Amino acid sequence: MLAVLEEERQALAGLDLDAIVGATNDKNRLCGTLDSAEALELDEECRGMLESARRLNEVNRQVRNIIAANVSRRLDALTGGPQLYRAGATYSVAASRA
Repeated sequence: MLAVLEEERQALAGLDLDAIVGATNDKNRLCGTLDSAEALELDEECRGMLESARRLNEVNRQVRNIIAANVSRRLDALTGGPQLYRAGATYSVAASRA
């Protein structure tokens, strides 16, 4: 799992969509394998590796979110499209009128 997460990080850094999808498929397959293992079977070294994998997965998740936000911002700038998820001020004005 650690190797797959590292591959995913490299794919994210290079914006390599095929490698990102491949890493996602590998992670899903490995999660299925890990689900079948009982917690009692894991020794301290395995638990440490799983904790490292959890932290690396969290870092990768944050990188994915940053990339998605940047892509969204660029698409909005190119299309001149409105921000779909920025309804806070609009709703507060509408609520005060009601």
